Amino acid sequence: MPLILNIETSTTLCSVSVYSDSELLVCKEINNGYTHTENLHQFINDVLIEQKIIPSQLDAIAVGSGPGSYTGLRIGVSAAKGFSFALNKPLISVNSLETMAYLASQQAGEDILLCPMLDARRMEVYCAVFDKSLNEIKKTSAVIVSAENLNYFNLNKPICFFGDGMPKCKELLSGITNATFLDNIAPSAIGLGILSHKKFLNGEFEDVAYFEPFYLKDFMIGPK
Repeated sequence: MPLILNIETSTTLCSVSVYSDSELLVCKEINNGYTHTENLHQFINDVLIEQKIIPSQLDAIAVGSGPGSYTGLRIGVSAAKGFSFALNKPLISVNSLETMAYLASQQAGEDILLCPMLDARRMEVYCAVFDKSLNEIKKTSAVIVSAENLNYFNLNKPICFFGDGMPKCKELLSGITNATFLDNIAPSAIGLGILSHKKFLNGEFEDVAYFEPFYLKDFMIGPK
């Protein structure tokens, strides 16, 4: 039974979990702005101590690869790579939008498309479209949501929108036939643990030396 430490920091949610096989043993998370520097390593230490796990007992380290916050991703991926290298354990990465889609799939109806959205400033979002089996219908991309490009999301099937990028687009997206919305869906180490377990079984590991977060866009410094 693989024992996997999961780290998700692509948004303001700092989330850490440990899974044994596909069973959640423990999760610790907080959504209090970008406090990952202060909280991440403490959370990792806390969940391992709570479960009486010695780091060398872990079978793999998993991390949400993005897209999302540049700084959040850098912190989470750096931690995951550090543990993976130091412990000589495989590194697993999972698209943070896919993790969101998995969490939403537990609430959404049957035969519906899933569109996770993360805020990328102004009317732009990081998004993708998945079916209920998490097959990618539209690849992860940065999309400007406007009346002119609503056809991007109009796929002639019921579609569910969610994530922190959804509220600012909700009025426009409501014009799509059979559009529904879910609140409080964010990339979390809870969903990550299910998907990382599947990747572990399939031997889908990253090269620790060369793996980089999926930033999607170059980092830009906003006006002061």
